[in-house]
Amino acid sequence: MSSFAFSFGGDDIEETADDLSNLSLSSPPPAETGTLTPRRASSAFPVANQPLLPATTHSLSSLLTGLPSKIAYSTLPITVDGAPTIALPRRELWDVRVQLMAEDEEVGLGSADVKTGIYEGGFKSWESSVDLVRELAGEGLNDRRRFLELGCGTALPSLAILQRHLEKDGEKGKLELGFADYNPSVLRLVTVPNILLTWAALRPTPDDAEPFEEEGELDIDEDLISEFTSDLTAQGVTFSFFSGAWGTEFATLVEAAPRDTSAELLVLAAETIYSPAALESFAEVLMRILGTEKGGGAMVGAKKVYFGVGGSMEDFVVRVEGLGGLVERIREEEEGVRREVVMVRTKEETKA
Repeated sequence: MSSFAFSFGGDDIEETADDLSNLSLSSPPPAETGTLTPRRASSAFPVANQPLLPATTHSLSSLLTGLPSKIAYSTLPITVDGAPTIALPRRELWDVRVQLMAEDEEVGLGSADVKTGIYEGGFKSWESSVDLVRELAGEGLNDRRRFLELGCGTALPSLAILQRHLEKDGEKGKLELGFADYNPSVLRLVTVPNILLTWAALRPTPDDAEPFEEEGELDIDEDLISEFTSDLTAQGVTFSFFSGAWGTEFATLVEAAPRDTSAELLVLAAETIYSPAALESFAEVLMRILGTEKGGGAMVGAKKVYFGVGGSMEDFVVRVEGLGGLVERIREEEEGVRREVVMVRTKEETKA
């Protein structure tokens, strides 16, 4: 069973300074610290004698049942060029660890950022997810209402979209948000709690209630969950959740899920191409999903090079183009480890 300690900025972003425009990034390792088993099929994260997690859908209600009576959180401030700061509340990583230990789970508790085929880094926030938040803030997204975040983890880009929708006045229309992570435990322990926190931060509170603070604990009971679910319905928000390895079964599951095909889909993904195996399976499932859509595209953020493990943005571009896609580079970050955000579309979409 392979385990990687990537050191490509894997510490949770909450460990950095308040102004995330100056992210503190660790240096790349001098050599690879793990090896990938040669690929036999087009599926994610191959490991010898280690079965991949099957593609599975999850309901919001089933994921909410795993919440404790309270969750600890802090707020992540993200500065956007010339725009007001975006503040996203997220569950504290140490609080996730406490729940995992109470449940006798060891997934993601070690020092490695990724345990290949076991845990794919979803409990932590990665720099490229912040890049996506910034790019989304600069994009005119008022008309977009369907999103799917692949490899969502803490789901910062989707949280920013949800926050923008909840803050709108007047008629809001519908919003569809899809979340996919390799590990169902990540959806249960991080993704859904962060969605709940995003809603709770904007929820009107009675005069006698404590206001939502930048950090603290959110008490969770049946009344809060009932208010959360009913309010989302009233505001036109629907969620879908997927877990498991990228591959044909995963793509089929996503395609079969209820969706508003009259609205264009924007796929979001950050740090999903960190190794040749992950890059290959992600590119294939991405182009498969985009190929079933009448329009839309994908916004993908990543390091230019993942030192020691073989993934790179250039290799991703070559692979997508080989699968019939077109790639446009839309953002570049030069500080620390160099990163890019690209927009991926199908050739058919660009002709439309």
